[in-house]
Amino acid sequence: MLVRDAMSTVILTVGPAHTLRQAAALMSARRVGAAVVLDPDAGGVGILTERDILNSIGLGQNPDMERTHAHTTTDVVFAAPTWTLEQAARAMTHGGFRHLVVLDRGEVAGIVSVRDIIRCWAPAREPAPAF
Repeated sequence: MLVRDAMSTVILTVGPAHTLRQAAALMSARRVGAAVVLDPDAGGVGILTERDILNSIGLGQNPDMERTHAHTTTDVVFAAPTWTLEQAARAMTHGGFRHLVVLDRGEVAGIVSVRDIIRCWAPAREPAPAF
């Protein structure tokens, strides 16, 4: 199975001037763990994750004052839609992250998460084991 089969094509994007609280509210409303940050002044595409927001708050920073650009990962590892899910999982494991931005011909085409991969690999709708 390929990344294109698992990725979400509806992507939450935020700008570099959004506050962390605004980004967190959007992520919560959309039930996603990451947002793509589009910042043409800083070279294009970055990613802001739940972990980035949590780290900021853990440092005592004010989420109403902190801007996404200060917490965005800009050295993003991108996936191609033609990668296998194994390649994506390997990249995530190696990099220690849970989301990959998917680029197709230089354009953001989607985002794939660990959860997306697990959904594809897990048997369809088997009942959870009783403990």
